[in-house]
Amino acid sequence: MAAVRNAVVLAGGKGTRLAPYTTVFPKPLMPLGETPILDIVLRQLVGHGFSRVTLAVGYLAELIEAYFGAGERLGVSLRYARELEPLGTAGPLSLIDGLTQPFLVMNGDVLTTLDYGRFLDEHVASGATATVATFRRTHTVDFGVVEADAGGLVLDYLEKPAAEYLVSMGVNALSPEALEFVGHGERLDLPELILRLIRAGRAVRSAPFDGYWLDIGRHDDFAKAQQEFAAHRADFLGA
Repeated sequence: MAAVRNAVVLAGGKGTRLAPYTTVFPKPLMPLGETPILDIVLRQLVGHGFSRVTLAVGYLAELIEAYFGAGERLGVSLRYARELEPLGTAGPLSLIDGLTQPFLVMNGDVLTTLDYGRFLDEHVASGATATVATFRRTHTVDFGVVEADAGGLVLDYLEKPAAEYLVSMGVNALSPEALEFVGHGERLDLPELILRLIRAGRAVRSAPFDGYWLDIGRHDDFAKAQQEFAAHRADFLGA
């Protein structure tokens, strides 16, 4: 019997970077066209074989619960883990029962064409404790950068240098043993959990992705996501 694909979607943040919209509206319900971003994420998860999803909620949780209910409309078994106080991006995992198989944990405001099912399967096959989905980003400094020694002598002058980084996509796969590093009710973010695993000698993988990915947490990115989703809806939802 195949393992049940289980996901935890983080939907409890205040979305302060998208204020004033998120003052009275939770960020996961911010719409791309007429469809909330969290609705898109859940449809993608269902399409990639996930049958159980837990929404970690906090800020304006009642609006999210009223919109999605138990998940019948989307064909998924949906439950909620409500924070009484903010627990970060990893802390809510300590509130969720039944995470006995490798599972996905991801942000609820990610627009991507990543195949979540394949990502989880590759994590399981690797035997790692955690896998972080990563995306290559280039950062360009908009100024001339001067390198000088302690005495003020200029050693180099770089005009608008660029550097490449692997950035986290906000999508991760964890094996159950990772939960041993999260205290019950502890406020903890995923980067710190990943560092705890590394320091303990556990295997943590990077899984680079070269498809489409956008975090809609900022106004500019939200506007871009609106355009991209309208133009390429089928790429994200397969219909």
